[in-house]
Amino acid sequence: MSEPARRELGQYIVADPKICHGQLTFRGTRVFVADILDDVAHGTPWDEIVRNWHGVTLEAITEAVQLAREALLTQEPTPTAA
Repeated sequence: MSEPARRELGQYIVADPKICHGQLTFRGTRVFVADILDDVAHGTPWDEIVRNWHGVTLEAITEAVQLAREALLTQEPTPTAA
């Protein structure tokens, strides 16, 4: 059985089974996209995120947010318990 292939989800985001077990990371780093999206969700200024995470750029953050938005809009809503 062959190993899953590297997937490029844009210019800055990749899923490579040889890097961080295939989790989404920023190209050339081991920084998880989920960690950056957590920072964005908590209101961390993007310039601060860039300073705190080596290899992450404003353009890369923009791409991550855009891909997250697209994923959210294409998913079927899950009902929540009342």
